[in-house]
Amino acid sequence: MTMHIDDALLKRVMDTYGLETKTDAVEYALKELDRKARLRKFMKEGLGLTAAELKDAVYPGYAADRPTPSSRVAEESPPYGAPRPD
Repeated sequence: MTMHIDDALLKRVMDTYGLETKTDAVEYALKELDRKARLRKFMKEGLGLTAAELKDAVYPGYAADRPTPSSRVAEESPPYGAPRPD
């Protein structure tokens, strides 16, 4: 296969990412473009899960009619402006 690639650009990419061959650089670039395209598609389309399925994925075993467990692990904060205990 014959390709015409900017030599300075190719060298910068190889140096930046520690790639040893031109083939490695081209393969790396193609994989990165593919990864970005798949990420954009994922961000646009989402996981395809309902709210209940997503909740179950994050909190396994919790039914949709049960409250989500609190992620709070510390004590309650005092009201805004109240003096803090020493």
